[in-house]
Amino acid sequence: MTKNYDAIIVGAGPAGIFASLELSDAGLNVLLLDKGREIDARVCPVQKGSERCVLCSPCHLVSGFGGAGALSDGKLTLSTEVGGRLQELIGLGQAEALVDYVDSIYLKFGAPKKVYGTGRGIAELELIPVRLRHLGTEHCPQVLKAMHDYLSSKLDIRLGTTIKDIVVEDGKAKAVETSKGERLHCQYLILAPGREGSEWLSNEAKRLKLSLNSNPVDVGCRVEVPMVIMEKLTSVLYESKLVFYSRSFNDRVRTFCMCPGGEVIMESTGGSDPVITVNGIGYTKPKTKNTNFAILVGTSFTEPFHEPIAYGKYLARLANILSGGVLVQKFGDLMRGRRSTQARLEHSLVEPSLKVATPGDLSFALPFRYLKGIVEMLQTMDKLVPGVASPHTLLYGIEVKFYSSQLKLTPCLETEISNMFAA
Repeated sequence: MTKNYDAIIVGAGPAGIFASLELSDAGLNVLLLDKGREIDARVCPVQKGSERCVLCSPCHLVSGFGGAGALSDGKLTLSTEVGGRLQELIGLGQAEALVDYVDSIYLKFGAPKKVYGTGRGIAELELIPVRLRHLGTEHCPQVLKAMHDYLSSKLDIRLGTTIKDIVVEDGKAKAVETSKGERLHCQYLILAPGREGSEWLSNEAKRLKLSLNSNPVDVGCRVEVPMVIMEKLTSVLYESKLVFYSRSFNDRVRTFCMCPGGEVIMESTGGSDPVITVNGIGYTKPKTKNTNFAILVGTSFTEPFHEPIAYGKYLARLANILSGGVLVQKFGDLMRGRRSTQARLEHSLVEPSLKVATPGDLSFALPFRYLKGIVEMLQTMDKLVPGVASPHTLLYGIEVKFYSSQLKLTPCLETEISNMFAA
C-alpha cells in the first residue's frame, strides 16, 4: 500500500522539527523522517565509558530526533550575523523577526529565560555581537522531547529510516525512496538532512543536475583551558564569537562553540565512510574546571576544487590514523616542535576532559596554513584573555565542520525543482 502525504520532511534536526510544527499546525498531513533514533535512545558509548569511538552507524551524537545539536550544550544564537545565509535570501528585517519567533517557540517548550549579552572588538579581534540563550547538555534533550511528544500526535514520525533517492517526475518532486526500496509520495518535499546528511544531499543535487556552490572548508582544533581564564568573557557573553584574519595568509579564523565548565568529546561523521572528529559539550552547571572552544580556519577554494567534504574527511582521517581517534597536544609542545607524551600531559596544569585522546603532534595532521592561523589566533587572543596561549593549553584535533553545498533557492527556499524546498 502507498500512503500519500501533503509534505515529507527529510531530517529531524531543528529545521525539520520547526517545519513540522508549522505545517502540522496548519492542518497538513506530514511525514517527518530521520535515519537516527529517538531522543531518549541516543546514547554515545564514549560518554558512557567506552575507551574508543566504536563508529556507531548512524552516530548517536549527530543523527536522530533533534539533529546534531541534540546532545550538544544547546546554544541558541539569536542573531542573523552568524549561522547561515537566510538574511541574503529574505532580507534582514524578516530574518530578525524569524529569529525572535523561533526563540519564542523554544521558550514555549521549556528553554530557560536567561539571555546572555553582546559586545564589540579589541585589538585585531572582532567580537560579533549576539544574543544567546543556553539550554545546557542536560536540558537540551528535555526541550526536544517536549517537541517530539507534541508532534507525535499531529503527524507521522519515522525514525531509523534512511532515504536513498529523491523521485522527480516532469520537473516536480513526487516522492522519496528509502534504502529498503519503499516509495513515500508527497505533494511537497522539504530537505533538511543537516550536517550528517550533507554528503547525501550534495550527491543527490549532482544527480538531479541542480546548481551548486561549494561552501568554505572549516578546519581547526578544539582548545581547552582552565575555566577561570575565560570567566570574564563567558560570565557575560557565555560564548565569545571572535573573528581574526591571520597575518600570514589573511584567512578568516574564528572561535566556535564555547563550553564553559564543559567537556571535549569525540563524534563520528557517520555515513558509509565515517571518520572521527572532535567537538565540545557544556552544562548549565559546570561539570569540569575547564572551558573548551573550537578555533576554525575557513578556506574558500576555487576551481577545480569541488570536494570540501572529502577534503575535510581526509584531514580528520590523518588524525585518526595517528591516534586511533583524536589527538591531544600541549600548546607549549607544539611551539617547541615536539609531540606531547603521556608524561608531559601528566605535568600539565590543564587536566584533559577527553581521557581517551591520544598524546601526539597535530602538525602531522593539520596543514601548515591551518596550524599557522590557529597559533596566530591564540597569540592574539592572549592579549584579550591572558593565559589562553599558555604552554599548558590543550589542543585537540581534528575539528571539521561539514556543510551541504549551497543549492540555488528562492526567497521561499524552493529549489530549481518545483515543490522541493531545502533548509
